[in-house]
Amino acid sequence: MQSPTFTLAAGLRLPTNGLDYAILAIYFVVVLGIGFAARRSVKTSLDFFLSGRSLPAWVTGLAFVAANLGATEILGMAATGAQYGVAVVHWYWIGAIPAMVFLGLVMMPFYYRSKVRSVPEFLLQRFDRSAHLLSSILFAFAAILIAGVNLYALSIVVEALLGWPQWVAIVVAGFFVLAYITIGGLSSAIYNEVLQFFVILAALIPICVIGLKRVGGWGGMTDSLESAHGHNFLSAWGGTGIGEANPLGANWLTIILGLGFVLSFGYWTTNFAEVQRALSAKNLSAAQRTPLIAAFPKIFIVFLVMIPGMVAAVLVPKIGMAGSDLTYNDAIPYLMQELLPNGVLGIAVTGLLAAFMAGMAANVSSFNTVFTYDIWAKYVKTDKPDGYYLKFGRAITAIGVVLSIGTAFIASSFSNIMGYLQTLFSFFNVPMFVVFIIGMFWKRASMKSGVWGLLAGTTAAMVNYFWIYKQGVIDIPTDQGANFVSAIVGFVAGAVVMVVVTLFTAPKPEAELAGLVYGTTAPGIEEPPAEGDDAWYRKPALLGWGAIVLAALCYLPYSL
Repeated sequence: MQSPTFTLAAGLRLPTNGLDYAILAIYFVVVLGIGFAARRSVKTSLDFFLSGRSLPAWVTGLAFVAANLGATEILGMAATGAQYGVAVVHWYWIGAIPAMVFLGLVMMPFYYRSKVRSVPEFLLQRFDRSAHLLSSILFAFAAILIAGVNLYALSIVVEALLGWPQWVAIVVAGFFVLAYITIGGLSSAIYNEVLQFFVILAALIPICVIGLKRVGGWGGMTDSLESAHGHNFLSAWGGTGIGEANPLGANWLTIILGLGFVLSFGYWTTNFAEVQRALSAKNLSAAQRTPLIAAFPKIFIVFLVMIPGMVAAVLVPKIGMAGSDLTYNDAIPYLMQELLPNGVLGIAVTGLLAAFMAGMAANVSSFNTVFTYDIWAKYVKTDKPDGYYLKFGRAITAIGVVLSIGTAFIASSFSNIMGYLQTLFSFFNVPMFVVFIIGMFWKRASMKSGVWGLLAGTTAAMVNYFWIYKQGVIDIPTDQGANFVSAIVGFVAGAVVMVVVTLFTAPKPEAELAGLVYGTTAPGIEEPPAEGDDAWYRKPALLGWGAIVLAALCYLPYSL
């Protein structure tokens, strides 16, 4: 069984009125207002690209989770809830929380203390220029592709719900993202993401509450789903034994290794669209706490996307099946149409648009930083004054938005853009992760092993997906299952090649590894003064372990 395609039913049109449009208009005015307010703080390129490393942890933490909370995730994960039931929790409690904690506790000290301005720049310090240039190109390419996914998804949602043509939705959203990033830089994007986080919650909470009331509460919903789909629909691990068939097309081993380790750690620890938010924090403690603060709302957001999908599966028993006018991706739009009164409906529509803009802005702002610092300033126009790079950064932002519009049409050629996103992560994030993790924990890893590990991991993941899976060399039931396998293959290939290349090439001088490899400290680096008191919530280790324990406790009811 294939994952749900990302299209909405043609008959879904929301009964919006002037009140709903007024709420939407107010939101866009506030978005631009934040951009103009942030402009006053942009005086250098560091201000534009990294907010001058001055933001508090609670701001960067909320922006961190909002940057990931795109509408493709909201609609796609609700669709997953309608199709697979509570198995959707795997993408959060296994596929996010452990990696976010690892990023905060282990990797952020390396990033922040090394004073890098981007993730690829760390590879320049740890390996060599070839690894840096290749990773910069791969990341910039992936960022534009993913931004295009958000634009395309927005266009089909707006067309289905409001009747706007796709190209109008693409241009309008692209214009607003371009405006507030170009005007206010990363600070504008981050503060807008904080606003968007609360708007998204305001959109999802009423859908969950009213939806549960419609189906007789939690008990009424679970009774209906168990009688229609069986007990495994309400069990996170039901049917995932090796050799057992299940709709997800994955067993517990590929879920844990493919999703929980390789894809998850590859995305959360090396995706600069996320890491950039932590790098903008005002000191190391705040940078470490950024992903840890984000982990706590991430634990509970799964309920806000899972419940609507399951409610829709009760209200429309044949959703996504032959003979039904509704696909799984119609779950949230259908509930918006059926349950929400005007006013609340306007907030819900605004929340969806906010989610798309947050996802696109995160990728565009990371693209302009990597392209400016890691490609243009390092290899094309070196040693220019800071003002030049500030102007160039604004110009490349506009180019990035235009390119995103182009890649939106690439996304339109894929029947399942959620699967497409996971495919991109297995191609680009996983190989970078294996290079990072080996480089950080193995001093002997040679300078040349970085670039060859990247090449091998990316190539192996692509070969597995396009040849072994698509050509049917090995039977893999679903796209999602194939993505998990591609991630594992890419990781193993990259690791093996790095070890082999290291055996035949010279290592980096040990004196140059200080602060770049676990267990070493860079000389002469002074820690910024700790902020405030010594309260428990300022201690990254306690926050990290607290998030893991809480996520594990949440898992218990779904493991029975």
